[in-house]
Amino acid sequence: MSLVNDGWIKTTCAYCGVGCGVEARPKLSGELEIRGDKSHPSNYGKLCTKGIALGDTVIHDGRLLTPIEKSQSGDKILDWDSATQLVADKFSHAIERYGSDSVAFYVSGQLLTEDYYVANKLMKGFIGASNIDSNSRLCMASSVVGHKRAFGSDTVPICYEDLEHADMVILVGSNLAWCHPVLFQRLRTAKQINPDVKIVVIDPRETENNTIADYHLALNSGSDVALFNGLLHFLNKHDHLDHDFIQSSTNQINQALAAAESDDDRLESTTGLTRKQLNRFYQDFAHSDKVITVYSQGVNQSSIGSDKVNSILNCHLATGKIGQVGSGPFSVTGQPNAMGGREVGALANTLASHMEFDNSEHQALIREFWQTDRLATKPGLKAVDLFDAMADGKIKAVWIMATNPLVSLPDSAKVKAALEACPFVVVSDCIADTETSRMADLLLPAQGWSEKSGTVTNSERRISRQRRIMPSPGMAKPDWWIISQVARKMGYHDAFRYRHEGQIFAEYAQLSTLGNNNGERDFTLSGLTQLDEQGYNQLTPQQWPVTQLQTETTNQRLFSNGEFYTANRKANFVAVHHREPQTACNDNFPLLLNSGRTRDQWHTMSRTGLSARLAEHKPEPYVQIHPTTAKEHSVKAHQLVKLHNAQGECLARAEISEQIQPNQLFLPIHWNNATAKNSKPCNLIAPQTDSHSGQPEFKHTPVALTVCQHQSRATFASRTALNFNSLDYWARQKIAEGYLYHIESTLSADKLANYLKSRLKHNIERLVSHQSSEGSARFRFIALTADRVEQAVHVQPIQDEQRISELTDILSTRFNQESESEILLSL
Repeated sequence: MSLVNDGWIKTTCAYCGVGCGVEARPKLSGELEIRGDKSHPSNYGKLCTKGIALGDTVIHDGRLLTPIEKSQSGDKILDWDSATQLVADKFSHAIERYGSDSVAFYVSGQLLTEDYYVANKLMKGFIGASNIDSNSRLCMASSVVGHKRAFGSDTVPICYEDLEHADMVILVGSNLAWCHPVLFQRLRTAKQINPDVKIVVIDPRETENNTIADYHLALNSGSDVALFNGLLHFLNKHDHLDHDFIQSSTNQINQALAAAESDDDRLESTTGLTRKQLNRFYQDFAHSDKVITVYSQGVNQSSIGSDKVNSILNCHLATGKIGQVGSGPFSVTGQPNAMGGREVGALANTLASHMEFDNSEHQALIREFWQTDRLATKPGLKAVDLFDAMADGKIKAVWIMATNPLVSLPDSAKVKAALEACPFVVVSDCIADTETSRMADLLLPAQGWSEKSGTVTNSERRISRQRRIMPSPGMAKPDWWIISQVARKMGYHDAFRYRHEGQIFAEYAQLSTLGNNNGERDFTLSGLTQLDEQGYNQLTPQQWPVTQLQTETTNQRLFSNGEFYTANRKANFVAVHHREPQTACNDNFPLLLNSGRTRDQWHTMSRTGLSARLAEHKPEPYVQIHPTTAKEHSVKAHQLVKLHNAQGECLARAEISEQIQPNQLFLPIHWNNATAKNSKPCNLIAPQTDSHSGQPEFKHTPVALTVCQHQSRATFASRTALNFNSLDYWARQKIAEGYLYHIESTLSADKLANYLKSRLKHNIERLVSHQSSEGSARFRFIALTADRVEQAVHVQPIQDEQRISELTDILSTRFNQESESEILLSL
């Protein structure tokens, strides 16, 4: 496999856990051409809308270019030596005065494995605490718990190609079409080739998945355990269990069967499904030889997420539909390197290389390998608990890397209070202005995608290289380099002498072999321990376990021999019961809010928000509302509404749709205070978590809804980013050559027009303005310099039903002085 061909460089996508291979080629203009890598086994050349638009996001708009120390007296630019020394001094001082548990790292599934490894090594191995947790806690922690309880290890056993060999594919709590589009494309193609493949969608709302589904089970929110317990009971009652597999390869089925039977009496009322619907699903599962169950955040992001996972795993274990071609449970990860973080132990409750705190031999192996006497010996604080401790004054210094917890964690107000209470907050990021970076005492410029180099691991355990393609802007550095510099200044010089990321990978691969010569653990990279620098640079995709360098594509299924990673090598059934979510709708908050992703945006939009073509799909925050619910609450399409509860409030544009059930709402997670005013879903979400995994309940939030009583609305196009926080609502959309602001206000149209006119640039050559007749009260302003528009504004009353001009092309259009009237007419 050629890594460079005609200037095309092979790398890996920066977004979801599919881990698509990408080929990128720099243009002389500084732009980046993107195409899918046809040789990569994850996608074979296919890319989704976000992957195709990767080149749009490598612009330098909004980049953090230098280390910046922030204080009340003003911002101060630092050199790297001073910045890393400051971090080392502050963390060392806190440790000396308050102990090692007084400091913390909060890291990200968007770090590369080498970054993750060095961060975990510093915190657990040399600081001697386990207060390092990842935003992956928010997306797959419940799957980790479920896997470990059932399998004795955090193992995803399947391969992507199993989707193409299954007789039945179940999509439960997974909007695969929008969140993992390339896998959905593979599944859609498999259905086209073999129409007999049964595809079942299990989700409270209708999604794009339904376009290829045989049927949709719109179960009640939070009732997944009851549904799959009902399946397990059906399989037992109708003699569809694989008794040979159960006897040879599992433990404790009787307890699980008893729990499943006890839930059966209330099955219809709990799930909201009819007995006919249930029996169809159960019979299809029973009579399909090869079944894949794909699950994601709809299962994991729950106060009983771990039990939901085990209810699914129980059904696969009971029928032996695991470890074989076309069969198995499939946890799809949400981030590009969530799996890599699990491998290196960058969660508060794990060590490294799938080794565990409660195993003294594992502790001894790592202690000796890292040559440290300070290895942490107990789990640390999980994400929500970590920020609670920070709010209570127990965390004196925190380092946040490549993530935005003030947007992504539940109970945003408390997270903000926690960061305000922490004496020293460091943020490493490639973006200068995020909600979290605004709370930092020190900002450190990290490399972004296309600049950094290392590895990521996707949802089928396949390790791929991300390669450096573009130069780093300003003083941006790799995260592993920044962490290593701080570690050395803290006195741990010998353990962090890395010159390049290949050395880190070699150490990480070697660590995976410790005490693992006979496959005691699922994860090993023993076949990669002899890679030299050239071998690492040329590394092709490798699916772990890697016992020898893979020169051709492999598809390894784990558990195919019926052996697992428990003490007796048998899988455990876990008895689970349905429990209602911790919060319920009531008279004050009668509507149930579900949250998730939209098709063309990613997490908090810090990268995808830089692409004009991605912004076209959904330019503003929106909330899906069923027509009946909309009528009951006097909501019309496209009106701005306010969702609110005891936690806070959130503004969004009403999208009336029968895809959502009555009295339920769906709100995307992407917008926040950096891209819209008061439109952050986590303002509403309570910090309820799964007691086993620490994963928050993002899918079940009671709220109320009211229509915003605004008088005027406007669009404001500008070549530079602006601040409209004095207004009631604004949302920012990237357009060609600038930004478009969607604005609503309680001001009258004329007052809003006067205010926005005052925000026009003062260094313009001329201003063109127009006011419609008093009856319509429409206002238009255009600021021109030479032959181009610098800014453009259109204002009208809220009750004016004529759709306001979007101005999406105004900045890229060239005009002359004679065509000014034409400009106004174009608004």
